[in-house]
Amino acid sequence: MKRNKIGIIFTLAFSLLLTACSNSGNTSKSEQPATTPVATEAPVTEAPVTEKPTNDTTTENTTEYPISIKHAFGETVIESKPERIVTISWGNQDVPLALGVVPVGVSEANYGVLDGSGMLPWTGEAFKSLGEESPVLFKDTAGLDFEAISNAEPDVILAAYSGLTQEEYDLLSAIAPVVAYPTAAWQTLWRDQIIMDATGMGMKEEGEHLVADLEQLIGEETSEYPGIKGKTAAFFYFNPSDLGKFYVYLPEDPRAAYLTDLGMEFPKSVLDLAKESASFALELSAENVDVLSDVDIMIAYGSSSLLETLQADALVGTIPAVKRGSVVLIEDGTPLAASGTPSALSIPATIDEYLKLIGEAADKVE
Repeated sequence: MKRNKIGIIFTLAFSLLLTACSNSGNTSKSEQPATTPVATEAPVTEAPVTEKPTNDTTTENTTEYPISIKHAFGETVIESKPERIVTISWGNQDVPLALGVVPVGVSEANYGVLDGSGMLPWTGEAFKSLGEESPVLFKDTAGLDFEAISNAEPDVILAAYSGLTQEEYDLLSAIAPVVAYPTAAWQTLWRDQIIMDATGMGMKEEGEHLVADLEQLIGEETSEYPGIKGKTAAFFYFNPSDLGKFYVYLPEDPRAAYLTDLGMEFPKSVLDLAKESASFALELSAENVDVLSDVDIMIAYGSSSLLETLQADALVGTIPAVKRGSVVLIEDGTPLAASGTPSALSIPATIDEYLKLIGEAADKVE
């Protein structure tokens, strides 16, 4: 029966295409790039039809069905325990894996992968530890591959952190119930991502335990860096070839919010800027860098040469944090850079390395 849904999808796709023709300038945000607040498009490739065994977990489950989950597109009802879990977009695959469940299909990682596997290291290791050597990966970073997703025959599609559009949500819902983001695209924090995705699996209680375990881990790790606590911090994106403008990630963005988990605080300047935008990032002109005088620690993607470039710039170089070098630079395109947007598995995998870099920057704050 599920294979027949492909026909439904194509019917919906055709009708939605007619609607979208008048708005063809909009790009799909099926995957948020890790370093820039603007999504890009690339060719979509098709994943093969693959039969996968259903998932099993030894955890006793007392969930009562149906389950109702509210989100930005309305409400999703799950009638019975999902056995075949599909995840799309960023980090959602790490929730079932952390809970001991093997998804039957996941989105290929579009950032931070160095080995050509299509998976970040902690995701790949989790699959292997659960006995899956060749997971199905959807090449959907520039647009969802609805046929490949349908071929995976999911019982539920997890997308609590994503950039789904209404059209994409409607098409996916023709395949299986969809757990979408709660309010806005790319603004689901890691706790909510875990709880929503786990609820969609019928494992809300297990998800809550996972959140508690991660909070305990974060508390233990941050206690080793008392110099970080209370410092103001913000996450930025700079293009070294054009410092006339740059981006600051706002409190609703997961990579920015994660800084507060690590003991830091949002500077008033960033909180004020957040009032001007409903997005996860805001573009700033270098002419307005004086508003960032209250930032103790800046985090950005780049190498040590970026700091030299920032310090040499006539405007950006006047930011106090740049002047004193209290800037955390995370090598672009690395797993650590990808973990800046935290997930259930990336937090324990990289928190030590991340805190070490932040601690070094904090030591430079007077």
